[in-house]
Amino acid sequence: MLTVHKMYFSICLLLWGWVLSTECRAHRQGKEIHEVYKKGSPILKRSPDITKSPLTKSEQLLRIDDHDFSMRPGFGGPAIPVGVDVQVESLDSISEVDMDFTMTLYLRHYWKDERLSFPSTNNQSMTFDGRLVKKIWVPDMFFVHSKRSFIHDTTTDNVMLRVQPDGKVLYSLRVTVTAMCNMDFSRFPLDTQTCSLEIESYAYTEDDLMLYWKNGNDSLKTDERISLSQFLIQEFHTTTKLAFYSSTGWYNRLYINFTLRRHIFFFLLQTYFPATLMVMLSWVSFWIDRRAVPARVPLGITTVLTMSTIITGVNASMPRVSYIKAVDIYLWVSFVFVFLSVLEYAAVNYLTTVQERKERKLRDKLPCACSLPQPRPMMMDGSYNDGDVNELGHYVSENGDKQDRMMVQLALGSERGAGRRKNQRYVSMRIDTHAIDKYSRIIFPGAYILFNLIYWSIFS
Repeated sequence: MLTVHKMYFSICLLLWGWVLSTECRAHRQGKEIHEVYKKGSPILKRSPDITKSPLTKSEQLLRIDDHDFSMRPGFGGPAIPVGVDVQVESLDSISEVDMDFTMTLYLRHYWKDERLSFPSTNNQSMTFDGRLVKKIWVPDMFFVHSKRSFIHDTTTDNVMLRVQPDGKVLYSLRVTVTAMCNMDFSRFPLDTQTCSLEIESYAYTEDDLMLYWKNGNDSLKTDERISLSQFLIQEFHTTTKLAFYSSTGWYNRLYINFTLRRHIFFFLLQTYFPATLMVMLSWVSFWIDRRAVPARVPLGITTVLTMSTIITGVNASMPRVSYIKAVDIYLWVSFVFVFLSVLEYAAVNYLTTVQERKERKLRDKLPCACSLPQPRPMMMDGSYNDGDVNELGHYVSENGDKQDRMMVQLALGSERGAGRRKNQRYVSMRIDTHAIDKYSRIIFPGAYILFNLIYWSIFS
């Protein structure tokens, strides 16, 4: 029993000793912490906000932290005037298929923000790069109807900010923008296109921001070396209008308008001259003998297929518009002329076949061939000399030229019964098929020349 009490007593002593040692250790650590804090150790001092970059001397001079630059200058008062001028560096491309253009320009904004004013003894301005732009208020310009745009960043962001001591600000950036251009191709390729690049504030209506051209038409400058392969740049000019949105209100909108006139020489070489030559080539068949089928038929088919290829090539590089273009009129009229030349030979060949069939029937009906001279077989070239015509009939050419006519006089005997005398009946037949080629040699060129006179007088 005594042994058990000794064990309990020993356990209690051990627990009491452990508690005392723990309290002494905690008291000692607390005292050390109090002494360190009293000495001002940098370990326990409040660390600065590492997410906020320290202000530079120029930013301290402009008092960036003293103002709320999320609000426009003069908030609550009249609209802040923002002047704009543009220098067009290049007009990169014009796309008829996509109906857009790509332009590279220097866009400059001018306004006054008294919050950025600073003391200066020599009245010199301060120039900054794009890093300060993110910390102050700048106009929120955007390009209306733009498809793609970007600010150049080689070798650094092409952004410049210049601040005058009185708070006047110049904000310039170099931008390439691809914007929509509504083109009318009804006179293509003899057309003139007018495109516009539109600049507008995205958030501020005319009550908050008054956008205007700083120097009127002189606000737009262009590089004299700007040129395009297919177009002649005729004019650059500026305009200003108001744009209304039903949900937000009225906005000032600036327009950069430019007029482009298409160079015609490329299309003369690639489209008009080949089409004209194909039409003229189809007229060659009018001088080829009508019996030379292997010569005339492939010539007509070749010209028709070539015209189809030219039409397909022109339309492949154009948008699928729902109206007729000027080049379509020329090409399809040329195609009709080529196609009519093929039909012309079809008519000549058919009438020649009918002529031969009738001649054969008439020879078969003759009662006796001994009293009439035997007709000479028709040569493959389809031509007759004067002797041939005189042997068959009594027709003589007045001008001595070869004629493509035949006067056939046939004596047909008919007995209507026994004891009746024979009556001689003379039938005269004139067959004239080759004259179609003669008329075509004059009508086709004359009609095509008349069409060209009308076409170029209207569209040129």
